[in-house]
Amino acid sequence: MSATNTAHATDALPDGTVDAVVIGGGAAGLNGALMLARSRRSVVVIDSGAPRNAPAGAVHGLLGLDGTPPAELYARGRQEVRGYGGLVVSGEVTRAEPAAPSADGDLRFTVTLADGRALTARRLLVATGLRDVLPEVPGLAEHWGDSVVHCPYCHGWEVRDEPIGVLATGPASLHHALLFRQLTDDLVYFANGSELDDQTRTRFAARGIRIADTPVEEVVGDHEGGISGVRLADGRIVPRRVLAVATVLRARTEGLAGLGLPMEDLPGGGRRFASGPAGATDVPGVWVAGNVTDPNAQVGASAAAGALAGAMINALLAVADTDAAVTASENVTLTV
Repeated sequence: MSATNTAHATDALPDGTVDAVVIGGGAAGLNGALMLARSRRSVVVIDSGAPRNAPAGAVHGLLGLDGTPPAELYARGRQEVRGYGGLVVSGEVTRAEPAAPSADGDLRFTVTLADGRALTARRLLVATGLRDVLPEVPGLAEHWGDSVVHCPYCHGWEVRDEPIGVLATGPASLHHALLFRQLTDDLVYFANGSELDDQTRTRFAARGIRIADTPVEEVVGDHEGGISGVRLADGRIVPRRVLAVATVLRARTEGLAGLGLPMEDLPGGGRRFASGPAGATDVPGVWVAGNVTDPNAQVGASAAAGALAGAMINALLAVADTDAAVTASENVTLTV
């Protein structure tokens, strides 16, 4: 499923080589850029304007900013990055790859945008996020982020006490049901062809969770833009106002193949970029942060990961700057 595109003002691409390019203008990317800009690094954020949570009405679980619309949060973030001299460029990266090193042997990367513009960076932070891939059930995608939700912590309070359904997509859906049961007394688990053992049925019955074993045919909309129920293959409609579904999580990797970043499969399907401490990758000079490597991270965790990666990039750039200065001034002695 693709996210909503949100256009915003753009800066001009700078000439010459910048210290860092951040690919992705969500919470991880902007916070990483903020740390770099505050360290007086030249940093450019390339933002496609399509954050994962664009369909959501508000960000939740973020201390001090709970209830802030995603577009407002990111607008503030762009303003803060620019306030320290960072640049935010609206565009889509179609190619990112290593380039010839500098004269002193430092790393270089070339980042090319869809319109053909390009820039060179010493380091890269990839914070492109992920895509939620929904089951191919008619009517499901149309209500994504509104009546169709995935996270009890992101949306749960807002749908409390509503008639909620959980659409089974895999083993994770069983735990999903227990989490959403905390929010409502009226919960139906749509097994949708999956098998439930006796123990699971007993546990669900103990919590008052009803089970619909008949496969789902479609999600039925109402006249107000929400959903009114779930139609089963036998023609019955189970009234529901909210449907929770665990999606397949896939990192956004478009344009990044040239970096050769290693990937890992996720339980239940989907893929992510593999990473180590502070988002370091096996590719020297490239870091990853946010949902592109930690699919379950909420906005606060993604922002924290971006800040940590940005700080590490700055620290290692300081070492590279010092090494280059030593090489250039081997016979120079400074005295006070």
